[in-house]
Amino acid sequence: MEAYRTVYAGGSGEVTEKKSRFIADVFPVHSQEEAFNCLEETRKKYWDAKHHCWAYVIGRNPPEERLSDDGEPSGTAGKPILEVIRGRELTDVFVVVTRYFGGTLLGTGGLVRAYSAAAAEGLSHTEIITKIHGFKQKIITDYTGLGKIQYLLAQRKLPVLDTVYTDRVEIYTLVPDDEGEPLRKELMEGTNGQASTETIQSCWFAQTEAGLNIFEY
Repeated sequence: MEAYRTVYAGGSGEVTEKKSRFIADVFPVHSQEEAFNCLEETRKKYWDAKHHCWAYVIGRNPPEERLSDDGEPSGTAGKPILEVIRGRELTDVFVVVTRYFGGTLLGTGGLVRAYSAAAAEGLSHTEIITKIHGFKQKIITDYTGLGKIQYLLAQRKLPVLDTVYTDRVEIYTLVPDDEGEPLRKELMEGTNGQASTETIQSCWFAQTEAGLNIFEY
């Protein structure tokens, strides 16, 4: 099954270390341009802060990764942020951590811990989803096969998007790529060959807090 984890809805979080404030803002992005637009928005929002350190991961196989320490000692800000993103196996996400200096130097170890903690705190206030690649499928059957089909879909935890009743029954569902052929065989066996299937479109889909969503990518 082809799937990946990403941020569906961004958020923010903050940690304090020796009176220095570290504010993390998280954005879902699909391009470098989007990421830099988010960075510009953040700089305007926290216009009086000196450091806006960031990292992003975009795409897959392989992903594009970039980072910036934005004036902090090399390796103390951007890399820790990136490692937090990697650790959660996320892509298509941009994290920027803004620092307000509190008057006490933290040292390299302190900075690494603070930027890591801020990134983790920001991500804890986002909605993270797993997007699955599959297809929208129409299943056509007579009324005698409806109960069996509903049972099979429920067993595989496949959602029913719509059901249309005419002289036949049309059931619309979302199927992960690797479940297509096994499902088709089960449908044929369960309805004694009275069910047929039709692939409507290839897509990505995911369960969100608001319900099931279909995505282009």
